[in-house]
Amino acid sequence: MQLIYLALCVLGAVLPLSRFLPWLAQHGLDVPRLMSEAMASPVSAFAWADVLVSGIVVIVLIVVEGRRIQMRRLWLPLGCLVVGPSLALPAFLLMRERHLAAVGRLR
Repeated sequence: MQLIYLALCVLGAVLPLSRFLPWLAQHGLDVPRLMSEAMASPVSAFAWADVLVSGIVVIVLIVVEGRRIQMRRLWLPLGCLVVGPSLALPAFLLMRERHLAAVGRLR
């Protein structure tokens, strides 16, 4: 599973950034424009609402599950939310898998 989670981390970083970085290079960090374009249609607003809710769910999962199994460095997957839940979730699952293997609770 670790290789799958690692591949998902790469995919979860490359796909969103491949769309955002060209926009950023063209417009700079123009937050009002970013928000305006993100909410330009009902479909894009739906997608952003979904990302927002998913991000909140990922934060809760990381904090609750991470503390429950006494993981360290929870700031790392939380920091991955800067890219998005598509990176943060597989990063956390990879770290969780490695942690459980290290403490002998995973085969």
